[in-house]
Amino acid sequence: MTSAPDLPPVTGAWLAGDPPGRRRWVRSSLRLEAGQVLDFELAYETWGTLAPDGSNAVLVEHALTGDSHAAGEAGPGHPTAGWWDGLIGPGRALDTDDLFVVVPNVLGGCQGSTGPSSSAPDGKPWGSRFPAVTVRDQVLSEAVLADALGIERWAMVLGGSMGGMRALEWAVSLPARVESLLVLAAPAASSADQIAWASPQLNAIRADPGWRGGDYYDAPPGTGPHAGLGVARRIAHVTYRGETELVRRFGRRPQGDGRFAVESYLDHHAAKLVRRFDANSYLLLTESMNSHDVGRDRGGIGAALSRVTARTIVAGVDSDRLYPLYQSRDLAAGIPTAGEAAVISSPYGHDSFLIETPQVAALIKALLG
Repeated sequence: MTSAPDLPPVTGAWLAGDPPGRRRWVRSSLRLEAGQVLDFELAYETWGTLAPDGSNAVLVEHALTGDSHAAGEAGPGHPTAGWWDGLIGPGRALDTDDLFVVVPNVLGGCQGSTGPSSSAPDGKPWGSRFPAVTVRDQVLSEAVLADALGIERWAMVLGGSMGGMRALEWAVSLPARVESLLVLAAPAASSADQIAWASPQLNAIRADPGWRGGDYYDAPPGTGPHAGLGVARRIAHVTYRGETELVRRFGRRPQGDGRFAVESYLDHHAAKLVRRFDANSYLLLTESMNSHDVGRDRGGIGAALSRVTARTIVAGVDSDRLYPLYQSRDLAAGIPTAGEAAVISSPYGHDSFLIETPQVAALIKALLG
């Protein structure tokens, strides 16, 4: 991922030869829902010590542009600091003095796990040849990781957004392996509105000449699909934040360079993402979210949710315009072991599950207590 300092790399993916940081890997193979057998590596990080009987293990699932580095500082191999650092560590809600916390990089991702930027069996990047991956495929790959670590049953599985989809899928697909479940700002199935918001993001990347049909990894630095990925990030980031926050924080204030301050804010987040993420992974993972439906081939959502046996809390955000609170309420109502959906009250929109640490910590403690 090294390039001239003033040019973004063709991909922000972690690549073989980059510093491993805290990552470790498990290697196996999996028959995907699409029918292809995929040999894969799953990168992961852990905090704490696994109990002899494996009873203290917690699985944390990251969102779309997250990765395994949920706690700790930025450093070699980790371009950003831990995205849930306030929740993981000694004395925190996920207390690593007592718990063994496991955070994998999702299958199809770009920070160490097998994805489009990884080498295919022929030694060339997968690129456009990488197969479609579903949330169910991702969960089965994580079950391989659990087996490798000697974890038969998770004390808790939790995550928000795309991570919430995987957490829910764990409890539906493998209910005997999940003792408690926390689903944050995620639905039982992606809605037409959510798929619609994703569509211009996907099209922006594919319309970028630098995307080259998905086979851009041999391009020189600065010539990858940065414009398309940046536009996708700008669209997504608007849906991640609350209207009230943006109005209060930026108003109509001009930046002084021809942009409004809110435009500069979106430009900043776009520029950051192209240096730490891969456009093909963005496409692949977004499409896996679009296909998310726990009721598919299971007799519908109600029948699927009836499989859940874990103690469950479902929580939504009152200002979330991407995954509205009613979806969390509908999901909670369908899970026999969940009560009424909890509400995270915040002006920050969908991203509140990453920001409102005390409120999320209280939900974690309620389940672990």
